[in-house]
Amino acid sequence: MKGFAMMSIGQTGWIEKQRPVCGPMDAICRPIALAPCTSDVHTVWAGALGDRHELILGHEAVGEIVELGSEVKDFKVGDKVLVPAITPDWNSLEAQGGYSMHSGGPLSGWKFSNFKDGVFAEFFHVNDADGNLALLPEGMDLADACMLSDMVPTGFHGVELADIQFGDKVVVIGIGPVGLMAVAGAAIRGASEILAVGSRPNCVALAKEFGATDIINYHEGDITEQILGKVGFVDRIVIAGGTVDTFEQAIKMLKPGGKIGNVNYLGKGDYIKIPRVEWGYGMGHKQILGGLMPGGRLRMEKLASMVTTKRIHPGKLITHRFEGLESVEEALFLMKDKPKDLIKPLVIL
Repeated sequence: MKGFAMMSIGQTGWIEKQRPVCGPMDAICRPIALAPCTSDVHTVWAGALGDRHELILGHEAVGEIVELGSEVKDFKVGDKVLVPAITPDWNSLEAQGGYSMHSGGPLSGWKFSNFKDGVFAEFFHVNDADGNLALLPEGMDLADACMLSDMVPTGFHGVELADIQFGDKVVVIGIGPVGLMAVAGAAIRGASEILAVGSRPNCVALAKEFGATDIINYHEGDITEQILGKVGFVDRIVIAGGTVDTFEQAIKMLKPGGKIGNVNYLGKGDYIKIPRVEWGYGMGHKQILGGLMPGGRLRMEKLASMVTTKRIHPGKLITHRFEGLESVEEALFLMKDKPKDLIKPLVIL
């Protein structure tokens, strides 16, 4: 089969590989919709996960099942399915302990384009099909469906980690596609004020549509000073963009007892700096939680129901559309270059 791969740090290319083998609990799918991610960019050009050679990229897909293992009970060949970016091993001890995304070791629930070939190929493998796949609801637009792989659950997980409550004053740092879904999730959770940090006009417009009450443009000055000047200290912060230095800004604007939920993939930097005084000299009850989003079938089914009931509209993230597997390369480089009118590209096969 053909796939688009990371050849080494900073290099990509098309390769031929053997079609993946289906185990007794697994599924082989062909993609019907794909989306490149900024995480792919970090993996290839920042070498964030270390060097990878001839590893097929991609972790956002909607698929059609072409082969099933003998022990798969709930799906059949020909089913169209939602595919989460995180596909845990559900019988692992980590999953039983409540951290399925780390099944088998840190971040090991993230298998596509990390430990095994990803979805940017003619066929891809899904482990534990009954636990990880979900049926594509009839009539669901493929743009909505593909965003359920990663953008929606990651943005929402930031909201969960920050533990946003009714009436909270919330900051969302970074309003790319993940941050935009964090804005939507914060609004659903009942935040009274949502300050979204970003500058690109189409992201700003969509952030307002999804529930942002204020926009903080980082080109106009230090975001901490802007936010403290506008609303004072805040209750909760979701970090969906920025660098290792963003945590210092977040701690400075957070109330004692506040929480930070980080879902930003930190591709560079060795250390995160926490300002001693603003952290309350180590005693300020300012919490930082960073997590890889949960995967699995139940998560997909619940999020899909929010699309079908029109509680969320993730398809609005799509600004650029392509057709055919060969377009994956152009779409990925679009994510790397990030033109001002981009939020998220989608490839339909």
